Amino acid sequence: MRLSVVVPAYNEELRIQRTLERLAEYYDAQEYDYDVAIISDGSTDRTNVIVEEFAASHPKFTLVKSEPNQGKGSVVRLGMLLASGDYVLFCDADLATPQEETEKLLPRVMQGTDIAIGSRPLRESSLEVRQPWLREMLGRTFNGVVQMLAIRGIADTQCGFKIFSKMAAQDVFKRCKLNGFSFDLEALMIARDLGYTIEEIPIRWMHQEGSKVRVLRDGTRMVLDLVKLRLKGKRARLEPRRI
Repeated sequence: MRLSVVVPAYNEELRIQRTLERLAEYYDAQEYDYDVAIISDGSTDRTNVIVEEFAASHPKFTLVKSEPNQGKGSVVRLGMLLASGDYVLFCDADLATPQEETEKLLPRVMQGTDIAIGSRPLRESSLEVRQPWLREMLGRTFNGVVQMLAIRGIADTQCGFKIFSKMAAQDVFKRCKLNGFSFDLEALMIARDLGYTIEEIPIRWMHQEGSKVRVLRDGTRMVLDLVKLRLKGKRARLEPRRI
């Protein structure tokens, strides 16, 4: 069994070295095989150099450059479609969800769930460092809108820690079209449309400074994207993306 790990990155030079070291430390200690792809979204700082230097001595790590910058959704989609592991995890470069939480999600997909997603609002989850108050309140409001308009029964669509079976990853992401932060919504809506099972898993989570999300600006765009996804209908959502 092999797990492919997809990490989107945009100008992450201040923390990418620590992230790479932690990923290697954790996954080297596991019994299963793995590979890690850092998908750089047109980074203009030293992110690419740092990853290339690390990969030179760690053959399980690769850098994929996506030029020019197009958005997180574009590089997650690229990474998920390139992944060759039996199961595919995408996680944020800040590791706000500790990598140990793989142990909670991976067994669920190995036992037959198509998609396992980290979920912060669940009672059993542990938010060790919470977001600033305004960001957290707006996030809860957004999740409420998501439940009303599109994806009922899922408390947290936006947590950056999700594992897909290889089949589900390929089937879902070849249909995804959004390049921005709304890609999680689109992927989960498409997964529901296709009949894949989605299970929310309680996790540990720690807010990290340096998020690229601007709550008011990007939140408004995400709501508009959600409305468009809802209005376009199931048939249009399931059309494969044209390359």
